[in-house]
Amino acid sequence: MIDAYEDPGEPDRRGGARYLLWLVGRQPGRCAAGAVLGSVWMVLLAATPYLLSRAIDDGLVPGDFPALAGWTAALFAVGAFNSWLSIMRHRTMTRVRMDANFRTVKVVVGQAVRLGAALRRRVGAGEVVTIGVGDVQTISQSLTVVGPGVGAVVAYLVVAALLLSVSPLVAAVVLLGMPVIVVLVGPLLARLQGAETEYRERQGVLTARIADLAGGLRVLNGLGGKGLFAQAFRNDSQRLRRQGYRVGAVTSWVQALGVGLPTLFLALVTWLAARLAAQGLITVGQLVSVYGYVAVLVGPVAFWVECGYQISRGLVSARRVVRFLRLEPLADTGTRDAPDGPAALYDPESGVRVLPGRLTALAAARPSDAAAVVDRLGGYTPSAATWGEVPLADVAVARIRERVLVADHEADLFAQTLRSLVCGRRERAPEDIERAVRTAVAEDIVLGLPDGLDSVIEAQGRNLSGGQRQRVRLVRALLADPEVLLAVEPTSALDAHTEARVAERLRAARQGRTTLVTSTSPLVLDRADTVYFLVDGAAVAAGSHRELLDSEPAYRALVARDADAEEAVR
Repeated sequence: MIDAYEDPGEPDRRGGARYLLWLVGRQPGRCAAGAVLGSVWMVLLAATPYLLSRAIDDGLVPGDFPALAGWTAALFAVGAFNSWLSIMRHRTMTRVRMDANFRTVKVVVGQAVRLGAALRRRVGAGEVVTIGVGDVQTISQSLTVVGPGVGAVVAYLVVAALLLSVSPLVAAVVLLGMPVIVVLVGPLLARLQGAETEYRERQGVLTARIADLAGGLRVLNGLGGKGLFAQAFRNDSQRLRRQGYRVGAVTSWVQALGVGLPTLFLALVTWLAARLAAQGLITVGQLVSVYGYVAVLVGPVAFWVECGYQISRGLVSARRVVRFLRLEPLADTGTRDAPDGPAALYDPESGVRVLPGRLTALAAARPSDAAAVVDRLGGYTPSAATWGEVPLADVAVARIRERVLVADHEADLFAQTLRSLVCGRRERAPEDIERAVRTAVAEDIVLGLPDGLDSVIEAQGRNLSGGQRQRVRLVRALLADPEVLLAVEPTSALDAHTEARVAERLRAARQGRTTLVTSTSPLVLDRADTVYFLVDGAAVAAGSHRELLDSEPAYRALVARDADAEEAVR
């Protein structure tokens, strides 16, 4: 089975079926063992009726008790050995499924890491969660076909050969009848794929709604939009439920026909064999063996119908995984080095120029407009932005990431100790940590946790408040100590008193370093050297906070909502 640190290999992205074959090809020995064990197990199931018929014809009917005892002992030995084979087959197939599960998880996680910051821009969170929660399990379950599936085919051929020795007529009926059953179920499997595909798509949409609701409930309450969002979620949930009923209806027919049709066929073949026995064309033992053979065939045929069902679902899930694996990160076409020293960042689309060594602020009625400017200046979206005299698109992404840090106010917080969370991959001196904590006014967070910096923070900071999470993110950004810091809404979740202290300390801590913040709070804007006022994504005015208050009525109206808080702090 794949090791946690083992390379999963390069997946086949040419289609869902190709991906499933790739999973089989990554563990050929185990899959072959599963096929052999499954085949022998099912063939020995078919051997049971043969041994029973010999016990009747050679021992019971003529009264030869030694022969009866011998065939009975053989029957017991085969049954015991087959029980052991069943255990080994199940263990082997469990390993096959687990390997496929873990390997798929690794390639999906690897792709998510490869996409990096482009992930959220290329695919929704609901899609990724649906793949991780549902599709991975479905794909691994579909590999059952390489074990019992192969065994079902082998057992079917062996039973047909045994029936041929009893009666060519019965063998012909079996050989023609079983494929007919599979053909009857086939159209339902095609319909199942369509219904399952739509179900998975709707499931992804609903998962995204849940993620949005969990992350924005407080904002929705403040805006009065909770009811509207809840109604949208309710509508999506009902559509998913109806689609689930359609999937369940098709699934129930597949499973019912998979068991019911072979049972009806068993009755037909048994009736035919009984007629032959009554006519003296076959013996009583052969009649019993025919019944046993056909009864055994119910299992392989049901296995094949089940395998068809699992493969249909597996193909749907594999196509979704392949579609995700085909996504490409932003192309790194840069071949030039970054400027040798501090240089201005300029975004022609908005007209924003971030001068080196200064604190610049962006104020926009739509926060997304300011965030878009930050994405362009940070090299996360293609643009005509420049760094000094060099087009940002011509600079290698690695060079940009070394010197320019975009600190998003919703950046992920991973489950680990607070110290590891803020320090990242490098060790930090205690005084540097203390300085960053003080700048972000996060001393109360450290003091309030049971083990201080060594306290465990839950995933996404669930054991912290919104304001605490925001300050922890700021501590992490400050400890990275980038040459250029582009901070998106770094104080939006803080109360006015804390926000004022953060703004003042941030300006002092970043003195002489290039810093850009997006905010509409006068407490932050008043500390900036230059404020850009954005309207529809373009800078319509620039200057100090005081100058814009006097000259721009629209700017004054935008920031006036926080004026009372500003006066209270003063």
